[in-house]
Amino acid sequence: MVKFDYKNSSINDRMIYQYQKEVLNNHQILHENPDDEKEFLGWINLPENYDKKEFERIKKAAAKIQSDSDVLIVIGIGGSYLGARAVIEAITNCFYNTLPAKKRKLPLIIYAGNNLSPNYMNDLLELIGEKDISINVISKSGTTTEPAIAFRVLREAIESKYGIEEAKKRIYVTTDKARGALKTLATKENYETFVIPDNVGGRFSVLTAVGLLPIATAGVDIDKLMEGARYAREKYMDSSVKFNDCYKYAVVRNLLYNSGKKIEVLANYEPQLHYFTEWWKQLYGESEGKDGKGIFPAGVDLTTDLHSMGQYIQDGERHLFETVLSVNTPKSDIVVKEDDENLDGLNYLAGKGLDYINKKAMEGTAEAHVSGNVPNLRITIDKLDEENLGHLIYFFEKACAMSGLMLGVNPFNQPGVEEYKKNMFRLLEKPGYGDKK
Repeated sequence: MVKFDYKNSSINDRMIYQYQKEVLNNHQILHENPDDEKEFLGWINLPENYDKKEFERIKKAAAKIQSDSDVLIVIGIGGSYLGARAVIEAITNCFYNTLPAKKRKLPLIIYAGNNLSPNYMNDLLELIGEKDISINVISKSGTTTEPAIAFRVLREAIESKYGIEEAKKRIYVTTDKARGALKTLATKENYETFVIPDNVGGRFSVLTAVGLLPIATAGVDIDKLMEGARYAREKYMDSSVKFNDCYKYAVVRNLLYNSGKKIEVLANYEPQLHYFTEWWKQLYGESEGKDGKGIFPAGVDLTTDLHSMGQYIQDGERHLFETVLSVNTPKSDIVVKEDDENLDGLNYLAGKGLDYINKKAMEGTAEAHVSGNVPNLRITIDKLDEENLGHLIYFFEKACAMSGLMLGVNPFNQPGVEEYKKNMFRLLEKPGYGDKK
């Protein structure tokens, strides 16, 4: 399902295999106690070891939302919404949220609590208007500023619209299993509740209820999504870097980083992968960027960005490498027809499909970038479907864990994220946050 190619990277097998001992040590660290609730390694066995009863409740809740709601508002920030949005936009129609309701036949999925813009919130309230809505609020604590504010505003709106008792049936909470402000509120109000596992961090949580409820509501087959991840889990259990592509990717990234390539650009040639890139950026940025270390994760949508960022990638400072995310088989294709006048000069493409043209653009771009001293990696999946996405998610998660350990950082914490919060709380005069020292 997933293939990794590094022949255009200047890295060879001998260089990779020198890291076998380090890879083996890190593999043992990752697999020593993956189900320990005190560690953030629950995602490793998650495709096999998940709550099957809750999984069925997720599907039932999704079916209810589909039956009684025009809109599902997903409230969350970072890993609490990016994974779901990545999968939904990769699998569904490119214009899912703009299709007429009768043609879409499923709820509009919109997102809140990922910013503090009053314009965004007011536009959202105007958008939902007279539509029937449900809310899925996702937060471990319930006190993270952005989603907490959004939930306060939208809870008031939904209670005003339906009355308190009916609103309770339209609010779905994904939070800690036992504690926290949101869990306390959910218990008090009797909201249907799903669990964020203690040993799964937010950016690794897409295959938990955090991602699965919105994904299922959008009509994506979560059984197949988990099946793809389950296949990946088995495939990447091999501790040999020779046979484990996700470990190989981690080693190649670190070799390039040590050679001075400090930025990784994830490039895709499918607009539906834009938010998958955003999810990947968070996964790697938050996992590796600490202690003064880390590859900076960037993303481009090609060929679109070849007319903007392409100039920098080709001729700018030589401190980056590129990982191309490629899809073998498109969901559909369209053939360029011959035109009698040929004023646009495109008759040389007559009879060729857009997918063929897109892939030639990809190949030509890779050749140009390699000649410009931009090492090129390629990760290829068969097609954009649930099984391939589940596999790809797990591939990147495990590669990220290995890469972070090789870098010498803890890939499962995020101390830097807390710094802006301290300053914001002080400036907002939150109790307990005094003057800056």
